[in-house]
Amino acid sequence: MNTVVVVDYGSGNLHSACKALERAGNDAGSEVTVRLSSDPDEVLKADRVVLPGVGAFADCRRGLDAAPGLTEALTELVQEKGRPFFGICVGMQLLASRGLEYEITAGLDWISGDVAPIRPADPSLKIPHMGWNDLTQVRPHPLLDNLLNSGRSRDAYFVHSYALTAARPEDVVATTDYGGAITAFVARDNVAGSQFHPEKSQGFGLALLSNFIRWRP
Repeated sequence: MNTVVVVDYGSGNLHSACKALERAGNDAGSEVTVRLSSDPDEVLKADRVVLPGVGAFADCRRGLDAAPGLTEALTELVQEKGRPFFGICVGMQLLASRGLEYEITAGLDWISGDVAPIRPADPSLKIPHMGWNDLTQVRPHPLLDNLLNSGRSRDAYFVHSYALTAARPEDVVATTDYGGAITAFVARDNVAGSQFHPEKSQGFGLALLSNFIRWRP
């Protein structure tokens, strides 16, 4: 049995993420149980974990820390036990060292860097960056390999006003262009995350989540 825990900390498209993971499990031919939980004990039993996120960086970090023992359980599961982790939107941004949205807020610091406002070179581009954008893969990774070069749509769905600038270029797997390159996908070891929403990105997003369910980093 492959158990995926979607972390429930009061943020994110939780229902959509769970449904997409269940469907992706079927597509992957894997017997998957998807659980929505904020219980540290349940998180520690997971085979893999997904951290969604919608809203302000600081609010999401406070929500995560408000659940007793949850941040510590995630750290033990992911950083010590090496279980696969996937962050979505602000869930990906929380991987950073700091968020600079209205205030300076410490992130998990699993992917070194800062989350700062998007500043497109073209002033006519509106913020938030919202809608479908093409991805450019800048280095190989099992979650994206054979997706962006397979002839399928390379478009993913974004909704955000802030973006992660990674301190280490090798942590960036894919970018998108919105008046300049914006980090769209990051990964290091057993940790990965997307600025876009795979649960809203139709066939491409489901294929990515299927890869995550099969992933053995």
